[in-house]
Amino acid sequence: MRAMPPSPRAGAPGPGLPVQAGIGFKPRHFRGLMDDPVPPGFVEVHAENYLGAGGLPHRQLAALAARVPVSVHGVGLSIGGMDPLDRGHLARLRGLLARHPAAQFSEHLAWSSHGGIHYPDLLPLRYDAATLARVCAHVSQVQDTLDRRILLENPSTYVAFAGGDHDEPGFLREVVRRTGCGLLLDVNNAYVSCRNHRRDVQAYIAALPLHAVGEVHLAGHAVVADADGGELLVDDHGAEVDAAVWALYRDVLAAIGPTPTLVEWDTDIPDYPVLRAQAAIADACLRDLAWVDAA
Repeated sequence: MRAMPPSPRAGAPGPGLPVQAGIGFKPRHFRGLMDDPVPPGFVEVHAENYLGAGGLPHRQLAALAARVPVSVHGVGLSIGGMDPLDRGHLARLRGLLARHPAAQFSEHLAWSSHGGIHYPDLLPLRYDAATLARVCAHVSQVQDTLDRRILLENPSTYVAFAGGDHDEPGFLREVVRRTGCGLLLDVNNAYVSCRNHRRDVQAYIAALPLHAVGEVHLAGHAVVADADGGELLVDDHGAEVDAAVWALYRDVLAAIGPTPTLVEWDTDIPDYPVLRAQAAIADACLRDLAWVDAA
């Protein structure tokens, strides 16, 4: 198992990823992106939408990559799963990153398949020693196969296992320490999970391996009622970023420094100008912090 390079300093971008705001790409926004006189700093795509041999998705991605840096975000590796990683899936990912060189690749601290069955969700883990060893082995296998350092995203969760050896930040600290991977800090996920589990989100973020953050995610969420009639936050990526998440994002930037930031919007997708305006707010936060630092 090859040793990976050490984590970057706080706020350091991935190779080629600018310290600006980007947007999650949707095909309906292709013309808006290409015609935008001042496009977002980068775009992020879901890897599994580009594992086919050719066609319109690859033509659009090539055109985008010629205009702005691209970050690739995986949703199907099931890094936390008990099964071995799918070597065919890994090979297709390696081919995708060779065909469309990406500034960064990230995946989730979650599982989504078991026994050959794939589930349409990113499911939570038990944070114990056995899971830690498995996740570290899988992260190292991905980094060895892709020949690059990856970022691992903190999950949004609605239930938690009892009997773990670590809390979530401690688990992520150990994964980063043992594998040399980086952290993709999803601020909305942190807010959603901590509200759902009645935890202190500021303490949660402070306990993360913040020195390893290479990208930040922002998204909207829904507020629904759970089975007992209580409040439940759902990470549906279907609305503007909540005011409380914007406030938390500013706190995060104050702690880690200006960092490439992505705005995701995956359901009830708006027209391009609406999403672009959300990225503009993130850019303003980044500029404000840079001005304070300079002063």
